[in-house]
Parts: sequence; structure tokens; C-alpha cells
Amino acid sequence: MSSFWSAWIIVLTLGLLFVLIWLLRWNMKNYTHIEEGQEMDHEFDGIVEMNNPLPKWWTYLFWACFVWGFIYLALYPGLGNFQGLLGWKSSNQDVQSLEESRQAMKEAKEQGLIVEYDRAVRDAEEKYGPIFEAYAQQPIEELAHNEDALDVGQRLFLQNCAQCHGSNAMGGQGFPNLTDDAWLYGGSPDAIKTTLLQGRQGNMPAFGEQFSDKQITELANYVASLSGRDRDPDLVEAGKANFAVCSACHGADGKGNQQLGAPNLTDNVWLYGGSINKIEETLKHGRNGVMPAWKDILGEDKIHVISAYVYSLSDDE
Repeated sequence: MSSFWSAWIIVLTLGLLFVLIWLLRWNMKNYTHIEEGQEMDHEFDGIVEMNNPLPKWWTYLFWACFVWGFIYLALYPGLGNFQGLLGWKSSNQDVQSLEESRQAMKEAKEQGLIVEYDRAVRDAEEKYGPIFEAYAQQPIEELAHNEDALDVGQRLFLQNCAQCHGSNAMGGQGFPNLTDDAWLYGGSPDAIKTTLLQGRQGNMPAFGEQFSDKQITELANYVASLSGRDRDPDLVEAGKANFAVCSACHGADGKGNQQLGAPNLTDNVWLYGGSINKIEETLKHGRNGVMPAWKDILGEDKIHVISAYVYSLSDDE
């Protein structure tokens, strides 16, 4: 963090604490000019308000919170780049592997530092690592019929993949349905695992400047007709002539290309919507889909288990 933002956080944090202290002190003073315990000039439904001081237990609790706040900020990180007198850390961002984690823990211990997150990661890897290693030795096709492995894969999926693909893996607009057979990059075990390990970058170019609005409408109608939908024959015939620019990726028959991630346009499965308006929008403005790579986040063994779970979702067997 830069020195400017560090100073900004310090000033903001301490400033807010001092403002709250001032507010408490201000409310402890009798600024009504009416002695404490005397009636005030307020009456509601026959009930007269008394000028009573703030409850002592309440003010003592507030003062205790302020004292604890300053002690905490002195001992632990909370003021910009200041690490705290105890040198406590929640994580070591330089740790990339279990061996490095152990080394970092050793160095932290020698320096008197506390690295809680890395300790938790190390303990989890030592406990669960052998289980994932054993699963990684089994082919995905076989693992897809192992109920225990699928339970583990489902939990990993819910934690890491459900945000985009949904808890039921049926996706949404812009996020593929993983329970059908319409795979952009292939639904084989190896293809699924490659997708998870390396991620994918989809790119549908925009044709809004190349074609007029009329030509976009004609092309959209032709694309819609490829999946067997009834469209105006004249629009379809006119759009067919311009489909040549699309066939480079989707093929002359419109059945797509999994090597490129180009969708099959004949199966009536639409990632961004299959209405004429949505198809026109896709043609005019293009689409860019990103599937993040998970290799450095989860590791290959865990991805092997998730791959088996995803494969099982669309496996007819």
C-alpha cells in the first residue's frame, strides 16, 4: 500500500475514534440549563420528560470500547502499513506451495510473528491432501461414479463455481448450463479438466460497423432458422448470403467448433438468449466471455475432483 493511502486510513480511523469520543463527552454534559433530576418542558400524553444523565453503565461500556480499540490498533494491523507491535499476520501472500508454507511458518516463528491463515492452510493440506491425491489417481470417468468423491466435488463446486453457474449448475445468461450436452469447448473428461485448469477466453466479434441494421436483422433471422425455427423466408435467404463471415468460426453448417469455443447454432441452446433481439444484439455488439483459470487457486488434485462432478452432471450413464 502506498504511503498516501496508508496515511489516509490512519487519519480516517483515528479521526473517527476521536469524533466518537467527542460526541460521548458532549452528550455527558448538561447543556439544557436544567438541573439533573428536574422536569423539562417536554410532555407527551401526560408523561413529563426528566433531565436524567446518561446511564453510568452505558458510558463506562463506551469508554471501555474506546480503550480496547486503541489497544487493538496498537497491537494488531489496522492503521495502514503499521503491522502492530505483535507483528501478527493473517496470511503470507508470498506462499505458493505447502513446502513454502512450512518454510514461511518456520521463519515467522523465528521472528515472533503469527501467521494464522497459513497455519490453517498448512493444517488443512496435511489433513485433506492425501485424500485428494488418492482421488487424483483415479480416472475421471471412474471418479464420476464414486459417491464420496462426488460429494466432495459438489462442495468444491458450490464454493467456487456456483456464483456463475448456479448451485444447480444450470447457469444463466452468459454462463453455460453444465447439465446439458451443449459444450463450447468439449464435454469429455479431459476437455472439462483443461477448461478448469487453464480457463477459457471467448470472443465473438462485433459486426455492427460491418453490416447495416437491416443486414443484422436478416442475418439474425438466418441464424435463428438454423435451429429449425420458422422465420420469414425472404429475411432468411437474405441473411444466408452474409453468413459466410460467421462460417469461419461456426462452420458452413453452423454446428460450431469446439476448438475455438464457437457455439453450435443448430441446437437451439443460446448462451446469451435466442430471441431475435438478443441475436441481433450479439451480432451487432459481439460477446466476450471469460472462464477463469483455477489451477493456481485450487490445485490440480482438487480440480480433478471437480471435473468428475461436472462430468457427472451431463453423463447420461
